[in-house]
Amino acid sequence: MWYTVTHSNFCVFYPRSPCSKHSLQKHSVSTSRIRASLPDHKNGVKAEYTPWLIVGLGNPGNKYHGTRHNVGFEMIDSISQAQGIAMNTIQSKALIGIGSIEEVPILLVKPQSYMNFSGESVGPLAAHYQVPLRHILLIYDEMSLPNGVLRLQPKGGHGHHNGVKSVMGHLDGRREFPRLCIGIGNPPGTMDIKAFLLQKFSTVERHQKTISSQPLGPKNANFLHEYNQKSPQLSPAILNSIANFSPSISVKSNIQTFNNFRYEQIDAALGQGIEAVRTLVLNGFSDNITRFNLGQKYKYHKV
Repeated sequence: MWYTVTHSNFCVFYPRSPCSKHSLQKHSVSTSRIRASLPDHKNGVKAEYTPWLIVGLGNPGNKYHGTRHNVGFEMIDSISQAQGIAMNTIQSKALIGIGSIEEVPILLVKPQSYMNFSGESVGPLAAHYQVPLRHILLIYDEMSLPNGVLRLQPKGGHGHHNGVKSVMGHLDGRREFPRLCIGIGNPPGTMDIKAFLLQKFSTVERHQKTISSQPLGPKNANFLHEYNQKSPQLSPAILNSIANFSPSISVKSNIQTFNNFRYEQIDAALGQGIEAVRTLVLNGFSDNITRFNLGQKYKYHKV
């Protein structure tokens, strides 16, 4: 439960009971981090804000850091850094950070019980902080979306995503909670799905700008679009198309160049995701979110 403490200029909310004894840091109320209501200077009335539970799905440990299946964790890290929120408390089998986006209190959550058991953290945290379903934002990887494309939606099913399935199970089977899906595309060729999800992105691959330094012809632009959409098998025709991208280097190197562009898209998506989350927290599912989704849908289409 969230209690209100009055200050001369504002109120703060803090949880009814202290965090787990396993906390990385003693839990304390910070008026700069857990602001829940501020005075309306026009009429002196204080407006209270319902907290948001923002959950990124992933697997804990260095073994999984930087993998496709962990982009939910990466988004939480990006929001944490952008908002200056320290992720330094363990509660309900999750690493959490408490802060705010402007006046709205938020809890950033990274479940530590592994992907398939994420609900073991989300359910208890939502109950403890009395967060309604409409304020539980789940962030996770989505193979049905092209690489680097985001989608915000107010509700949905689990789409065979075990992490989402676990969360729904611990929310009494309810599905009426928002989610931010981060597109990672499909495995190339006949690559095993599990291997694809748990494949790690290297630092070089994520930040190289190789492809942006040379223009794409229509054929290669079309191939890149198809590659991001469907990750097709590398047929002789496709291999020839890749080779034509830069004849001076090998087909293998050209494939790596296309892959670098895919990883680079994820880094850009994380920045766009921060702004999308801010918009959702401050304004809900407004026309701005509709425009955001439309822009994401067509952002890599060639005209």
